[in-house]
Amino acid sequence: MQVPPFSLGEQLGQLGDALDSAVLAVLHSGQYIGGSVVQGFEQAFAGACAVPHAIGCNSGTDALILALRALGIGPGDEVITASFSFFATAEAISAVGATPVFVDVNASSYLIDLDAIEALITPATRALLPVHLFGRPVDMERITAIAAAHGLLVIEDCAQAAGAHWAGRPVGSWGDAGCFSFFPTKNLGGAGDGGAVICHDPALAQRVRELAVHGMPRRYLHTSLGYNSRLDALQAAVLATKLPHLNGWLDRRRAIAARYQAALADLPGLHLADGGPDGHSWNQFVVRIAACPQGAAACAGSCCPAADSANHGLPESCCRDWFQQQLQASGVLTIIYYPIPIHRQPAYASLGYAPGSLPVTERLCAEVLSLPIFPELSQLQQDTVIAAVRQLAPRMAAASIAA
Repeated sequence: MQVPPFSLGEQLGQLGDALDSAVLAVLHSGQYIGGSVVQGFEQAFAGACAVPHAIGCNSGTDALILALRALGIGPGDEVITASFSFFATAEAISAVGATPVFVDVNASSYLIDLDAIEALITPATRALLPVHLFGRPVDMERITAIAAAHGLLVIEDCAQAAGAHWAGRPVGSWGDAGCFSFFPTKNLGGAGDGGAVICHDPALAQRVRELAVHGMPRRYLHTSLGYNSRLDALQAAVLATKLPHLNGWLDRRRAIAARYQAALADLPGLHLADGGPDGHSWNQFVVRIAACPQGAAACAGSCCPAADSANHGLPESCCRDWFQQQLQASGVLTIIYYPIPIHRQPAYASLGYAPGSLPVTERLCAEVLSLPIFPELSQLQQDTVIAAVRQLAPRMAAASIAA
């Protein structure tokens, strides 16, 4: 049996008739851009997020860019965020002309280190951009308190966290703006790219809408240089069909995560993130494979049960890489989120972050591995994953002890 990291097959089977009807209705309507279907989804999504405004756009990346632009962030400004995230988090900051300032993350939660933020605030700092990574919500009470104390804006990166909540309140509704991705693998995924910005402020919502349509407050009047970034009606129809199922899917993700936690907690050499708050939406279930105790340069496969330690994402990732290869040989497919931290990407070499400057982030990038998790993952499939991990972990632990 091969277990994929993610699959839409069963979900499409369950919703196929409803999705077909929704998509065909749009095709027959001839209204592919804007219109009642898009407006209906935006209203429903805003309601689900407990905000008055949701503006659909082309992608989660565009959602971040639109929110930053609409809030007036641009050249000369600094935005504090985490380096342990997908590249788009920082890319959006740079796209509006601002500078990302990277802070390390907490080793237990993988989220932005709240204790390290204030030391990085300068007169140029305009905003905090916390990432609800893997579906786990950041402590938004602390983030908003820090922002309020220093007069900063808060833009939430909710790309992996649709349906998650902190202290009973949906993510995205805490800050000045919340930014979502509807990429197919997300908790709420479309049939292609899509995204949304949510907010409480009607003036901000209007500004985002204008920027998303060429800076146009009304037809053929352009008051600023904007973008062509619209959620099309076909994607809105798919998302509107799926949205009522989101909470049920999240319950299933939480049950799968709890079963992994119970089955894998005792394994040597395997580290699990703590379960976190009830509002965790578990877009990913990420484990850590203890990094090579000798360091990659000395290891060369000698302390791993493998002979080849080439092609590391970062130094000391050889044990994780071997573990992933062995799982694949057992039929369990996994993904690494993320092998190279943003501050170590060539595109950001000019910012001058030296190796070791964000040690927790760099260690995580060498150790993390995402196990299969999606609402339709069967018990038999999860049993296969658990058995394969439990078989491999003692071999890894023994090799590390011998080293």
